[in-house]
Amino acid sequence: MPKNARKPSGIHHDEFLQTHIEEILQVSKPEGLHIDLFCKAVKKVFDPHIVGAEKIPDGPCMFVANHSLFALDGYILGPLMYRELNRFARPMLDRFLLEIPHLGDAFVGFGSALGHPEVCSALMREGHDILLFPGGAHEAVKPASALYQLQWRERYGFVRLAAQHGYTIMPFGIVGPDEMYGHLIEGEDLPGSPLGLLLKRLGILSENTRADLLPPIPVGALGTLLPKPHRCYIGFGNPVDLSHHGGRKPTQRTQEKIRAEVAAEIEEVLADLLVTRARNRSKEGLLRRVLTI
Repeated sequence: MPKNARKPSGIHHDEFLQTHIEEILQVSKPEGLHIDLFCKAVKKVFDPHIVGAEKIPDGPCMFVANHSLFALDGYILGPLMYRELNRFARPMLDRFLLEIPHLGDAFVGFGSALGHPEVCSALMREGHDILLFPGGAHEAVKPASALYQLQWRERYGFVRLAAQHGYTIMPFGIVGPDEMYGHLIEGEDLPGSPLGLLLKRLGILSENTRADLLPPIPVGALGTLLPKPHRCYIGFGNPVDLSHHGGRKPTQRTQEKIRAEVAAEIEEVLADLLVTRARNRSKEGLLRRVLTI
């Protein structure tokens, strides 16, 4: 269990956050043979195609994107940003991910941090790139009917943080990870299904379980749990420069306008990427086409 992730008994909330912040600020860009091998594996299996990288400013950015099913995009984006874009973007994660034994330590070691305003602010004060998905868990468990649709609800925190620190928001989209698994049963349908009734008898589900946060029952390549090797397409939109807001909290109306601008950039990128993918489908190898059926 990573010491930064769970608040020990008797430790004040502020002290807990400070300990976590001190730890993540000491993390440097991952290097080594294991990183090289992982990057090569990602490129070999998912053959990523990047467009619009020339739009990324030189200064620190808050990279904001759509989130994929089961948050698989993080495993694709991390290596690409390290090696292809030379950016060490710090992913903001939900706390439950950092609490997973051993895996939580690995996330922190690779640069991830707790998705909390104070943590994010500490990184931004030091000029770090930030990577976040405003849709969070809702987008990571979305049904097949909502593929490539932003589900940000009423979240404006990322806009306020970027404005207060005078950051540039870099909107981008990713196509591919959403379809690495089929949906055998949608999460929202699970409680009423025979499998859901069994899970209730076993005590895994209860009447208080939120169906909107349940993931679908996945099916991967050739009916296994291995992800389908869909080619990934990543596209960057136009940056949204908020430097003129530095140190000031924007009004609610301004926050809504900025968020709408960022969302529109991402949606336009996603639409273009889907068209590009459709045009390139016939160029993919037979093995990839078979494994992504």
